[in-house]
Amino acid sequence: MLLQPLWSLVVGHSALLQSPFFPILFSLSVYLSFCLPFLLLDVLSCRWELVRRYKLQPQSSISWGSVWSCLSLTLYNHLVFIFPLTIMNWYLRPVHLPTEAPALGHLLAQVLVCLLLFDFQSFTWHLLHHKVPWLYRNFHKVHHTYTSTSALTTEYSGAWETLSLGFFAAANPLLLGCHPLTELAFFVLNIWLSVEDHCGYDLPWATHRLVPLGLYGGPATMTSTTSRTSAIMPRTSPTGTV
Repeated sequence: MLLQPLWSLVVGHSALLQSPFFPILFSLSVYLSFCLPFLLLDVLSCRWELVRRYKLQPQSSISWGSVWSCLSLTLYNHLVFIFPLTIMNWYLRPVHLPTEAPALGHLLAQVLVCLLLFDFQSFTWHLLHHKVPWLYRNFHKVHHTYTSTSALTTEYSGAWETLSLGFFAAANPLLLGCHPLTELAFFVLNIWLSVEDHCGYDLPWATHRLVPLGLYGGPATMTSTTSRTSAIMPRTSPTGTV
Protein backbone atom coordinates (compact mmCIF):
# COMPACT_ATOMS: atom_id res chain seq x y z
CA MET A 1 0.00 0.00 0.00
CA LEU A 2 2.26 2.74 -1.31
CA LEU A 3 -0.31 5.45 -0.59
CA GLN A 4 -1.09 4.40 3.00
CA PRO A 5 1.41 6.77 4.69
CA LEU A 6 0.04 9.69 2.67
CA TRP A 7 -3.56 8.75 3.42
CA SER A 8 -2.81 8.31 7.12
CA LEU A 9 -1.36 11.82 7.13
CA VAL A 10 -4.46 13.17 5.40
CA VAL A 11 -6.83 11.35 7.77
CA GLY A 12 -4.97 12.95 10.64
CA HIS A 13 -6.77 16.15 9.62
CA SER A 14 -10.19 14.49 9.48
CA ALA A 15 -11.89 17.38 11.28
CA LEU A 16 -10.91 19.72 8.46
CA LEU A 17 -11.75 17.22 5.71
CA GLN A 18 -15.22 16.67 7.13
CA SER A 19 -15.89 20.36 7.60
CA PRO A 20 -18.36 22.08 5.26
CA PHE A 21 -15.70 24.75 4.73
CA PHE A 22 -13.13 22.32 3.31
CA PRO A 23 -14.37 22.14 -0.32
CA ILE A 24 -14.29 25.93 -0.67
CA LEU A 25 -10.90 26.30 1.01
CA PHE A 26 -9.47 23.42 -1.01
CA SER A 27 -10.80 24.63 -4.36
CA LEU A 28 -9.73 28.25 -3.90
CA SER A 29 -6.29 27.48 -2.42
CA VAL A 30 -5.39 24.97 -5.14
CA TYR A 31 -6.70 27.21 -7.92
CA LEU A 32 -4.95 30.37 -6.73
CA SER A 33 -1.72 28.46 -6.03
CA PHE A 34 -1.66 27.26 -9.63
CA CYS A 35 -2.48 30.73 -10.97
CA LEU A 36 0.23 32.53 -8.99
CA PRO A 37 3.28 31.31 -10.99
CA PHE A 38 1.64 32.37 -14.25
CA LEU A 39 0.80 35.79 -12.83
CA LEU A 40 4.48 36.13 -11.98
CA LEU A 41 5.34 35.21 -15.58
CA ASP A 42 2.91 37.90 -16.78
CA VAL A 43 4.81 40.47 -14.75
CA LEU A 44 8.21 39.23 -15.95
CA SER A 45 7.17 38.96 -19.60
CA CYS A 46 6.94 42.76 -19.87
CA ARG A 47 10.66 43.03 -19.15
CA TRP A 48 12.17 39.66 -20.04
CA GLU A 49 12.33 38.41 -23.63
CA LEU A 50 13.08 34.85 -22.50
CA VAL A 51 9.65 34.68 -20.86
CA ARG A 52 7.87 36.53 -23.66
CA ARG A 53 9.00 34.02 -26.30
CA TYR A 54 6.79 31.38 -24.67
CA LYS A 55 3.76 33.66 -24.57
CA LEU A 56 1.01 32.78 -27.05
CA GLN A 57 0.00 36.43 -27.42
CA PRO A 58 3.32 38.30 -27.00
CA GLN A 59 1.82 41.76 -27.44
CA SER A 60 -0.84 41.29 -24.75
CA SER A 61 -0.38 42.39 -21.16
CA ILE A 62 -2.38 41.83 -18.03
CA SER A 63 -3.70 44.75 -15.99
CA TRP A 64 -4.27 44.81 -12.26
CA GLY A 65 -7.84 45.83 -13.02
CA SER A 66 -8.45 42.58 -14.88
CA VAL A 67 -6.73 40.62 -12.10
CA TRP A 68 -9.04 42.14 -9.52
CA SER A 69 -12.08 41.60 -11.75
CA CYS A 70 -11.26 37.91 -12.22
CA LEU A 71 -10.54 37.38 -8.53
CA SER A 72 -13.73 39.16 -7.51
CA LEU A 73 -15.94 37.04 -9.75
CA THR A 74 -14.24 33.83 -8.66
CA LEU A 75 -14.69 34.66 -4.97
CA TYR A 76 -18.28 35.81 -5.56
CA ASN A 77 -19.23 32.55 -7.31
CA HIS A 78 -17.62 30.44 -4.60
CA LEU A 79 -19.18 32.29 -1.66
CA VAL A 80 -22.64 33.05 -3.05
CA PHE A 81 -23.35 29.94 -5.13
CA ILE A 82 -20.93 27.11 -4.37
CA PHE A 83 -20.68 27.45 -0.60
CA PRO A 84 -24.45 27.04 0.06
CA LEU A 85 -24.38 23.88 -2.06
CA THR A 86 -21.43 22.48 -0.13
CA ILE A 87 -23.35 23.10 3.09
CA MET A 88 -26.32 21.17 1.71
CA ASN A 89 -24.04 18.38 0.46
CA TRP A 90 -22.31 18.23 3.85
CA TYR A 91 -25.68 17.89 5.58
CA LEU A 92 -27.16 15.30 3.20
CA ARG A 93 -24.01 13.34 2.43
CA PRO A 94 -21.55 13.30 5.36
CA VAL A 95 -17.95 12.63 4.37
CA HIS A 96 -16.83 9.08 5.07
CA LEU A 97 -13.09 8.58 5.50
CA PRO A 98 -12.00 4.93 5.18
CA THR A 99 -8.96 3.81 7.12
CA GLU A 100 -7.22 2.19 4.13
CA ALA A 101 -5.75 4.01 1.15
CA PRO A 102 -6.57 2.95 -2.41
CA ALA A 103 -4.10 0.94 -4.45
CA LEU A 104 -1.88 3.20 -6.56
CA GLY A 105 -2.90 1.54 -9.83
CA HIS A 106 -6.58 1.84 -8.94
CA LEU A 107 -6.18 5.52 -8.08
CA LEU A 108 -4.36 6.29 -11.34
CA ALA A 109 -6.90 4.41 -13.44
CA GLN A 110 -9.88 6.15 -11.84
CA VAL A 111 -8.26 9.59 -12.08
CA LEU A 112 -7.67 8.99 -15.79
CA VAL A 113 -11.29 7.94 -16.34
CA CYS A 114 -12.54 10.99 -14.40
CA LEU A 115 -10.34 13.28 -16.50
CA LEU A 116 -11.53 11.78 -19.78
CA LEU A 117 -15.17 11.94 -18.68
CA PHE A 118 -14.84 15.57 -17.65
CA ASP A 119 -12.99 16.41 -20.85
CA PHE A 120 -15.85 14.98 -22.92
CA GLN A 121 -18.50 16.66 -20.76
CA SER A 122 -16.84 20.07 -20.79
CA PHE A 123 -16.20 19.84 -24.55
CA THR A 124 -19.84 18.97 -25.26
CA TRP A 125 -21.11 21.65 -22.86
CA HIS A 126 -18.76 24.26 -24.29
CA LEU A 127 -19.62 23.37 -27.87
CA LEU A 128 -23.33 23.60 -27.09
CA HIS A 129 -22.86 27.09 -25.65
CA HIS A 130 -21.10 28.19 -28.84
CA LYS A 131 -23.56 26.57 -31.22
CA VAL A 132 -26.72 27.88 -29.55
CA PRO A 133 -26.71 31.72 -29.74
CA TRP A 134 -29.09 32.10 -26.80
CA LEU A 135 -26.81 30.05 -24.52
CA TYR A 136 -23.73 31.98 -25.65
CA ARG A 137 -25.37 35.38 -25.28
CA ASN A 138 -26.91 34.72 -21.86
CA PHE A 139 -24.33 32.48 -20.22
CA HIS A 140 -21.04 31.73 -21.99
CA LYS A 141 -20.22 35.22 -23.27
CA VAL A 142 -18.94 36.16 -19.81
CA HIS A 143 -16.12 33.62 -20.10
CA HIS A 144 -14.89 35.32 -23.28
CA THR A 145 -14.87 38.84 -21.84
CA TYR A 146 -11.07 38.91 -21.97
CA THR A 147 -9.66 38.12 -25.41
CA SER A 148 -6.13 37.75 -24.00
CA THR A 149 -5.77 34.50 -22.11
CA SER A 150 -4.34 34.49 -18.59
CA ALA A 151 -4.51 32.04 -15.71
CA LEU A 152 -7.18 33.90 -13.75
CA THR A 153 -9.60 33.87 -16.70
CA THR A 154 -9.97 30.12 -16.12
CA GLU A 155 -12.81 30.65 -13.67
CA TYR A 156 -14.09 33.91 -15.09
CA SER A 157 -17.59 32.68 -15.80
CA GLY A 158 -21.14 33.14 -14.61
CA ALA A 159 -22.90 31.13 -11.95
CA TRP A 160 -24.58 28.83 -14.50
CA GLU A 161 -21.32 27.60 -16.00
CA THR A 162 -19.51 27.50 -12.69
CA LEU A 163 -22.19 25.32 -11.12
CA SER A 164 -22.81 23.08 -14.14
CA LEU A 165 -19.13 22.30 -14.71
CA GLY A 166 -18.68 21.91 -10.98
CA PHE A 167 -21.49 19.37 -11.04
CA PHE A 168 -19.73 17.35 -13.74
CA ALA A 169 -16.45 17.41 -11.83
CA ALA A 170 -18.08 16.33 -8.57
CA ALA A 171 -20.41 13.73 -10.11
CA ASN A 172 -17.77 11.69 -11.94
CA PRO A 173 -15.86 10.44 -8.86
CA LEU A 174 -19.19 9.80 -7.14
CA LEU A 175 -20.47 7.69 -10.04
CA LEU A 176 -17.23 5.70 -10.12
CA GLY A 177 -17.24 5.19 -6.34
CA CYS A 178 -13.82 6.77 -5.97
CA HIS A 179 -11.86 6.81 -2.73
CA PRO A 180 -11.62 10.32 -1.18
CA LEU A 181 -7.89 10.40 -1.95
CA THR A 182 -8.69 9.64 -5.60
CA GLU A 183 -11.21 12.49 -5.60
CA LEU A 184 -8.61 14.90 -4.23
CA ALA A 185 -6.04 13.79 -6.80
CA PHE A 186 -8.56 14.22 -9.62
CA PHE A 187 -9.60 17.69 -8.47
CA VAL A 188 -6.00 18.88 -8.13
CA LEU A 189 -4.99 17.57 -11.56
CA ASN A 190 -8.16 18.82 -13.22
CA ILE A 191 -7.72 22.31 -11.81
CA TRP A 192 -4.09 22.34 -12.96
CA LEU A 193 -5.03 21.31 -16.51
CA SER A 194 -7.72 23.98 -16.66
CA VAL A 195 -5.37 26.71 -15.45
CA GLU A 196 -2.69 25.53 -17.86
CA ASP A 197 -5.17 25.66 -20.76
CA HIS A 198 -5.90 29.32 -20.00
CA CYS A 199 -2.45 30.45 -18.82
CA GLY A 200 -1.38 31.98 -22.15
CA TYR A 201 2.05 30.27 -22.19
CA ASP A 202 3.29 27.29 -24.17
CA LEU A 203 6.08 26.18 -21.87
CA PRO A 204 8.51 23.29 -22.55
CA TRP A 205 6.90 21.20 -19.79
CA ALA A 206 3.29 21.82 -20.91
CA THR A 207 1.07 18.75 -20.72
CA HIS A 208 0.60 18.50 -24.48
CA ARG A 209 4.39 18.23 -24.84
CA LEU A 210 4.65 15.49 -22.22
CA VAL A 211 1.75 13.38 -23.51
CA PRO A 212 2.69 11.49 -26.72
CA LEU A 213 1.53 13.14 -29.95
CA GLY A 214 0.15 16.10 -27.98
CA LEU A 215 -3.15 14.28 -27.50
CA TYR A 216 -4.04 15.88 -24.19
CA GLY A 217 -3.82 19.26 -22.48
CA GLY A 218 -1.77 22.29 -23.31
CA PRO A 219 -2.38 26.05 -23.63
CA ALA A 220 -1.61 26.01 -27.36
CA THR A 221 -5.11 24.57 -27.84
CA MET A 222 -6.47 28.02 -27.01
CA THR A 223 -5.07 29.54 -30.20
CA SER A 224 -4.63 26.66 -32.63
CA THR A 225 -7.03 24.22 -34.25
CA THR A 226 -6.31 20.49 -34.10
CA SER A 227 -8.33 17.33 -34.42
CA ARG A 228 -8.52 16.74 -30.65
CA THR A 229 -11.87 17.67 -29.17
CA SER A 230 -10.37 19.49 -26.23
CA ALA A 231 -8.24 21.49 -28.62
CA ILE A 232 -11.37 22.79 -30.32
CA MET A 233 -13.15 23.62 -27.08
CA PRO A 234 -10.77 23.56 -24.11
CA ARG A 235 -11.91 22.78 -20.61
CA THR A 236 -13.20 25.47 -18.29
CA SER A 237 -13.58 26.05 -14.56
CA PRO A 238 -13.63 22.74 -12.72
CA THR A 239 -14.84 22.91 -9.15
CA GLY A 240 -15.63 19.85 -7.13
CA THR A 241 -16.37 18.74 -3.60
CA VAL A 242 -15.11 15.78 -1.64
